Amino acid sequence: MARTGRPREFDREQTLERALELFWSRGYGATSIQDLVDALGIERGSLYGAFGDKRRFYLEAVRLYWEVYERHLIAALDTGPLLPALREILTHPARLDELISDVGVPQGCLVGNTTAELVPHDSEATEIVTRSYRRFTDILSGALRRAQAAGEVTDAHSPEAQAQLLLYVVQGLSLVSRAGLDRAAALAAINTTVGGLRA
Repeated sequence: MARTGRPREFDREQTLERALELFWSRGYGATSIQDLVDALGIERGSLYGAFGDKRRFYLEAVRLYWEVYERHLIAALDTGPLLPALREILTHPARLDELISDVGVPQGCLVGNTTAELVPHDSEATEIVTRSYRRFTDILSGALRRAQAAGEVTDAHSPEAQAQLLLYVVQGLSLVSRAGLDRAAALAAINTTVGGLRA
């Protein structure tokens, strides 16, 4: 009789969410397979069977991160006037991250961290990051286009260019915040950015 193997004794989605937190707080390079085994309480063989190697596990976690982040971003931009929502996103670059974190605020944006650690040497990571940034600017462009039509946002520049600026600002703030942030200087930069969008 052929062996069917032991059934998995863990929930795959919950395990992926817990791994996401670990990768997010430590980074890809500093998280070992043994760290994952210890933190998740899963046998090494079961982990490999469910997710493949560490790299595949990490990239799947990054995809999950972005899927959840995108849903929260869309919801945050759909709360009323756009400029106050944008200011909130920029003032608290980890605020959206808090919504998908059960253990506090990990360090920075996981997509941004992946850019710093794996891009451009890993083509699949580069593709995930590029697609995520494109979705960010597409979502922001749509919101900015609507705000321009409503007279809330200046139409001196295209919504696409404005969205690209916001991508650079939010990723820059997220990265710099990992080393400590001069709050007054950061708020001044955010006010300048938001003020420059006002009609």
